[in-house]
Amino acid sequence: MSLMKFDYDFEIIDAHIHPFIDQANSIAPYGAPTTLEEYTGELKKIGTDRACGSLVVKNHECTWDDIKAANRETLAIADRYPGFYIPGIHVHGGYPAESRQELREMYAKGVRWIGELVPYIMGTQNLNSDGNMQIWETASELGMPVNMHWGTEEEIVPVAKAFPDLNIVIAHPGDVSDAKKRIDFISGLPNVCLDFSGTGLFRWNLLRYAVDKLGADRVLYGSDFPVCSPGVNLYGAMCENLSRTEFEKFFGGNFKGITKKMGYIASMGATILYLNPISKSFSSHRYDTGDYKTPDPMLGTEADFTAMC
Repeated sequence: MSLMKFDYDFEIIDAHIHPFIDQANSIAPYGAPTTLEEYTGELKKIGTDRACGSLVVKNHECTWDDIKAANRETLAIADRYPGFYIPGIHVHGGYPAESRQELREMYAKGVRWIGELVPYIMGTQNLNSDGNMQIWETASELGMPVNMHWGTEEEIVPVAKAFPDLNIVIAHPGDVSDAKKRIDFISGLPNVCLDFSGTGLFRWNLLRYAVDKLGADRVLYGSDFPVCSPGVNLYGAMCENLSRTEFEKFFGGNFKGITKKMGYIASMGATILYLNPISKSFSSHRYDTGDYKTPDPMLGTEADFTAMC
């Protein structure tokens, strides 16, 4: 008897996690992990190179102060584990002006990901509410992808069609019949991708089915840790019959791709980018440089920087 061994040299980026510092914000259904250190160790143990996601506030009537505090805690997590955690932030349809300003401020700090948004937990309004539609306009202008928990087709279609340049990532394929319906639905919206977190990957051939329907450029690896097992999702995906190129895109290449907006910048006639500050630093604002020769891990790796240039 022999066990399958995986040999890969591409980066594993988990595009859907929910970290925490205060255990009150943990959504682990069975208690563990109880600390950020344990949480991070579980992700690294299975081979995760980087992980992105938002902190969930278990309050069905979140105020703007709740949203802002969650975003600041997410930045603190990224500061504690530079180069590993990629912060995902929250917005609130009930506070469109504050949310749009928050996006601009966070963008200036290097944040490039919104979500996963969980309105059913945090009470941040339907995805296509008037307030949220104003927020997506700013997100589209900044080129910030939005990871949205699956709502309804009636919510998602207006957003996708109103903002064709907005990269929308729908979380969770669902199980069996739901997954097929969601994948078929997403196939008709060219600016929408599917994040394979949560349930689904234990169903054989689901990932292959999605790649065939959507294309290898529109699927992302995610675990939904600590709700779901990152090991089950990671190795479940690796057991699928994908090519090396498809695996590379799924496990990190697509995440990197949709967080970039170089084509948009070039379309405005720009031929030079002045980036400052970008060096490795001791805090999120990066004005206290620690190493002038190394890019800050929150912004990417040296390979990412080289590829951009």
